[in-house]
Amino acid sequence: MRIGVVQLDIAWEDVAENHRRAERRVQEAVALGAQLVVLPEMFACGFSMGAAPEPPGGPTEAFLAELARGLGVHLIAGVPLLLGERKSNCAVWTTPEGKVERYAKIHPFSFAREHEHYQPGERVVTWDIEGLRVTPQVCYDLRFPEPFRLAASDTDAFIVIANWPDRRRAHWQTLLRARAIENQAYMAGVNRVGDGDGLHYAGDSAILSPWGETLAGSAEQEVVLVAELDPTVIRAARLAFPALRDRRDSYSR
Repeated sequence: MRIGVVQLDIAWEDVAENHRRAERRVQEAVALGAQLVVLPEMFACGFSMGAAPEPPGGPTEAFLAELARGLGVHLIAGVPLLLGERKSNCAVWTTPEGKVERYAKIHPFSFAREHEHYQPGERVVTWDIEGLRVTPQVCYDLRFPEPFRLAASDTDAFIVIANWPDRRRAHWQTLLRARAIENQAYMAGVNRVGDGDGLHYAGDSAILSPWGETLAGSAEQEVVLVAELDPTVIRAARLAFPALRDRRDSYSR
């Protein structure tokens, strides 16, 4: 599968403008042959604690569904949704046929008081996207290896959507590579660029191989990155160096 990663400059809390920007970049990705296109965390508003939550099927999900259907492409994007009584910071997968699946961020970023505004998700999900097993995670989730390890044996590619500030960019770069290597899976880290709410974002979006090699990457500019993700490469890597077989789940300290 050919994946397109959209490193987007997000206009702060301007949903209509961000829909416009995203549509243009998704069209560009499809023109480059992408079958799956990924947008950053909270792509329509930025990492805002005051963003108005949308119900499932609301304006932004409807925008994604129409775009996916019109271009014949799978989309993964970050949307703040009202699930239950509180907001959840979600990754949403929309198919060309109109199917919608959601993953709620398990680890709210308490350093920015996200936990006071968004409820944590409770489960790791893996989606089969035309034969590619994809496990989504959202931004701060990257710092916690447990969900990645839990899903590793059933995952070909991890997708991490983010609004990760440049002051901690070395952490972003290092953790993306580490998660790819330790779980022997593709990693697509999709970050924003530009400025929002007093923070600067350098992007550093990257698509990495299961060996930690950079297949595509860019910083400091709005851009579309593309790469081929092949499940047979994952199987071959795990046969050539079967480290996951040596994992022990039960031990004490």
